[in-house]
Amino acid sequence: MAARGVAFLIAFLAAVLVAALPVSAQTNDPNITQDQLDCIQTMAAGGVCGPDGGTAAPGAVVLPELIFDLFPQTASGEPSSPAEPASADTAATSEPAATAGADPSSPAAPPPGSLTTAPPVVAPVAVSGEFVPDEVLVTVDGDAAVVSALAAAFGLEIRSQRVSTLLGSTVVRFGIPDGRPVGLVLAQLAGDARTQARVPNSIYDLQQAAGTQNYAFQRIALRPDSASGENVRIAVIDTAIDETHPALKGVVEGIFDAMPGVEVTVRDHGTSIAGLIAGIGDLPGMAPGSRIYHARAFEGGRSTMDIILSALDWAAEQDVRIINMSFVGPKNDMLEAACAAARGRDMVLVAAAGNNGPKAPYGYPAAYDSVIAVTATDDKDELMQQANRGPYVFVSAPGVNVMAPVGGGQDLVTGTSFAAAIVSGAIANLIHAAPERSADWIEAALSATAKDLGEAGRDADYGYGLIDAAAAEVLK
Repeated sequence: MAARGVAFLIAFLAAVLVAALPVSAQTNDPNITQDQLDCIQTMAAGGVCGPDGGTAAPGAVVLPELIFDLFPQTASGEPSSPAEPASADTAATSEPAATAGADPSSPAAPPPGSLTTAPPVVAPVAVSGEFVPDEVLVTVDGDAAVVSALAAAFGLEIRSQRVSTLLGSTVVRFGIPDGRPVGLVLAQLAGDARTQARVPNSIYDLQQAAGTQNYAFQRIALRPDSASGENVRIAVIDTAIDETHPALKGVVEGIFDAMPGVEVTVRDHGTSIAGLIAGIGDLPGMAPGSRIYHARAFEGGRSTMDIILSALDWAAEQDVRIINMSFVGPKNDMLEAACAAARGRDMVLVAAAGNNGPKAPYGYPAAYDSVIAVTATDDKDELMQQANRGPYVFVSAPGVNVMAPVGGGQDLVTGTSFAAAIVSGAIANLIHAAPERSADWIEAALSATAKDLGEAGRDADYGYGLIDAAAAEVLK
């Protein structure tokens, strides 16, 4: 008994001594840095780690980046060990959620000897604006086999894929069949090196409001008898168009249907936009003689990012000089990249600033640096009350109660959509007069000659002011 008691006492004292010594972190993971080992040791001793793997003062709040560092990705860029999908309740929040369900073809779990085999936490991506709730758009570095492998690895459906002219990559529209939030799937895909860009399939709306009175939109100092956009190619991305309308007879050079599986129910908005730009006869547009390349990308006043991107690619392939985009939606990195690529080809991009009110968020694509954002004024040069405001507004143009062609006739129309069309027509005149004029020259000329309507200089209501086509025309 005495010998047993002595042995117990020795074992007890040894345990106490071991507990009093610094704790040494042990791991077989060769990717763990010394700072991270020190951090693990600090945590084991009751301390707190800093975001770079060092130590932090007691009570400090830090981001758990170490969690991601402890689980290196494979050469393919896929996470080492996917987890079960999170519920839809985590969409667009900052609460951490698990990654997609594991697939038999996905990489193996962390090897024995790692600190743990639990999967890394993936935080959802905050998604703004409206978007298709069960789809994401991804540009992929690879062929159809890579696309199929991504779909299998992340539990997604391939709904469409094509090579984008402007982006220079394969654009894939993946469906999310299991109800995971879009933000979570985007976060999961971000860890895969085979993907280049990952965005929601954002929704965009045409910008039109009701009108009741008439006035002449020649306030921009463009003489109707000398206005011409002869042979200038202009793309219009909008609803379907009534190419049989007398105001558009012989005006439409090409038509592309970006949503062929959807029945056409309305043509008014697209017909009005094309007519305000290039109409002839009793409803002359701002640039008669210009050639309209019309892409149908809206039905019921709405469209999605993948449809709009296909329309932009088609427009680029037609070698147009101007693209009119009379619609508004949320910020989308893929749309921004496509617009920048089009501007890089010396195309002038014109877009509606938006009709969602003074306190509305910025309207895109108008708010991109590569795009001319147009707001609407009335016959007294006063701002349309429903117009968006913001420093992205570039110029103003008549857009309140202007007469325009519609399917089967004509009507008064109001909205920044129609102001954008008038600016597109005015720009066509400038290009017709001097085809060598670049997109940069046109943008500078419009801003330098605009009639200041608000605060001195550029402001968030009118931008640089009301465009002056005559003044811009003679600018050297």
